[in-house]
Amino acid sequence: MNTIEDVLHKMDEIVLQCKAKKSRIGYFAILYRQVTKRIKEGIENDEFEDNPRMEKLDILFATRFFEAYELHLASASPTQSWACAFNTSTASGHMILQHLLLGINAHINLDLGIAAVLTMNGQDMLGIKNDFDKINIILASMVDGVKANLSLVSPVFGFLIQFANGKDEMLLDFSIKLARDGAWKFANEYLIALNQDDCLHLRDLSIANLGQKIAKPGILLNFITKLISLTEWKSVPDVMDQLEGIARKCAPNNLRSVHSIS
Repeated sequence: MNTIEDVLHKMDEIVLQCKAKKSRIGYFAILYRQVTKRIKEGIENDEFEDNPRMEKLDILFATRFFEAYELHLASASPTQSWACAFNTSTASGHMILQHLLLGINAHINLDLGIAAVLTMNGQDMLGIKNDFDKINIILASMVDGVKANLSLVSPVFGFLIQFANGKDEMLLDFSIKLARDGAWKFANEYLIALNQDDCLHLRDLSIANLGQKIAKPGILLNFITKLISLTEWKSVPDVMDQLEGIARKCAPNNLRSVHSIS
């Protein structure tokens, strides 16, 4: 991977593979491809503080997903965080949103911090903080849009979310804001760790455990999510097409005025 265009070509391949295999990994792949397209657009429009650096971050970030995906296809062992997402994708009884969040959990909570450290290559991490946050803003905007429009592919969830009063994250115990903050904290810990392999391993165990809670959120919620999943009757390729349309419409407009957020 030398350019963000290379990343998008690889994403296209993965999306086509997931559609052909009717793999639920495609739900995350569709969302992530739209995030990457928005980042490319932002680079072309000079919306980031350091656009060449953002391309480097995007490539390093995406490569971690690609490597995990290829290991999964080869029946090898990716990080446990990704293994949780991939293994759940082959199991029935999970909502579309769960599959999306499991991919986001592994990629933001584990991969983003590592990619940020590699991008800065020993420089002060504060230099990338604003652009780091902008990636999360793009992703959060798209996820919020997907949840708000999920009735197109998940009518029962779409109906229930109307009564969540903004607390729908409690259903699956996942918040992108908390994930962003945790990823930044981990990046700084990983940077100064005496043994980065050990630091990564411990973080991976923690994030895989969070993934298990998303996949199996307790007896009552597990029952509810299984019931909702039974009403999500559309095929995987159809769901992927609908998710792409939703995500495309929900990307934030201009990122130039966005600064580090609390």
